[in-house]
Amino acid sequence: MSHWIRQHRLIAFFILAYAISWIGLPFFALGVLSEPLFLPCGPLVAALVLAAVTEGRPGFRKLLARMTRWRVGWLLWAMAFGLPVAMVVATAVLNFLAGASSPSFGQPGLAEIGLSFGLYLVNPLGGAAGEEPGFRGYALPLLQADRSPLVSALVLGVLVAGWHIPLVATGQLGAIGLASTFAITIVYVWLFNRANGSALLTLVAHAMQDAFTFGVLGYGTVDLARAEYLYCLVVVSVAVALVSVDRSAWRAAPVGATG
Repeated sequence: MSHWIRQHRLIAFFILAYAISWIGLPFFALGVLSEPLFLPCGPLVAALVLAAVTEGRPGFRKLLARMTRWRVGWLLWAMAFGLPVAMVVATAVLNFLAGASSPSFGQPGLAEIGLSFGLYLVNPLGGAAGEEPGFRGYALPLLQADRSPLVSALVLGVLVAGWHIPLVATGQLGAIGLASTFAITIVYVWLFNRANGSALLTLVAHAMQDAFTFGVLGYGTVDLARAEYLYCLVVVSVAVALVSVDRSAWRAAPVGATG
């Protein structure tokens, strides 16, 4: 079994990541659990297990290096913090032009957003911390070892979106959220590669995306539903722009972003 895993690390990773995250769903379907249990830490646990089984300490060192790579330039740091905010603000503008009420920006306030951001950075059950070490820190470098960054981004986008399907089935995520997830994966791949394989940067961007959501806009039900579709449009537009404008980024991944 360990030999097969070493020969098929990517397949083993995604099987394990899906299995861990989805493990509670059959019990909910059978009535054993009263609520659907989805574990966001599946990719993180899968990465740690696969690193241990296939490489041992060198695998842990590579994963840790990607999760702590912070010397990436101020512009990329600005994008990691600012792009998720800019996409929500752009969505608010489009929503207003489409007839939505003006966003109130009342609750949560800046303090609550900052606290949420910090928790998403470290809490493996909250989203970003459970996903980034696995999807970007472990799986993406393996994908890019023998594929172009663009092909790797498209493949990873499908697999990451598919991993979220139970959230749609249980009503925790709108179906349009799968398209947004696919598109944001392309953005994160670009950020990861431009930062020479820094999963820390994608972790920060993801945590900011999770913390600065439509909840800060104070929308009612109708306006919020429209915002979800407009946000998808914004994210897709950003992804298309990055692919179209920065073409050199999609030809070959840097050495630090493969392996």
